[in-house]
Amino acid sequence: MGSGVTIPSESTADRAFIEELFALHHSEIYAYLVRMLRDSELAADLAQDTFIKAYRAQDSLEDRAKARAWLYQIAHRVALDEIRHRRIVRFLPWTGESHGAAPSAEHLAMETRLSGPMARAIARIPERQRAALLMAEVNDLTGLELAEALGVSHVAARALLTRARESLRQALADERNQEKEKEAAIDFAFAERTRAADPRAQDHRPQKPRHHSDDSTGVDR
Repeated sequence: MGSGVTIPSESTADRAFIEELFALHHSEIYAYLVRMLRDSELAADLAQDTFIKAYRAQDSLEDRAKARAWLYQIAHRVALDEIRHRRIVRFLPWTGESHGAAPSAEHLAMETRLSGPMARAIARIPERQRAALLMAEVNDLTGLELAEALGVSHVAARALLTRARESLRQALADERNQEKEKEAAIDFAFAERTRAADPRAQDHRPQKPRHHSDDSTGVDR
């Protein structure tokens, strides 16, 4: 194959099928693994492993029309195994294009280079939820493909994606609150230094920012 992946050659027909899948889907499988693991070299190795595993597990693919979702299922398991072994929970910002007719708010947010708060919010989401968001919002898997890739029913996949979106909103709200508190603390420290250097600023001394509980539900308004 083009990138140097090596698979057994026991069956010419089976090899040709996997090579066809490789040509069609290697780039997106690699990109998914990069986003899950934030390590391009590791993702390249795991993408190769994904197609080797696919070759060895061809008998498990009952319907070749569902090969794309089947590949994501294999890549998903490979990624989760690596995450569990190495405890990798970071996320690489994505700058690709959307192909959906009506992209969701999450898709639009991921479509641009992610800010620090967004990247950290994504990293805080549970692994399966993060995978569901990436597959649905970035890689444009359909609901049925997502269910196939995750190995669950269509209803369960939709429920997982709903939870993932809510988790993202809550994590983003937390990140925004933390950013505001950091900015307030920086402003206060700067004002204190200014006051110390210029006694005339005593009358304009700012109040020290206090931590407070936000009554936000975490849902974007």
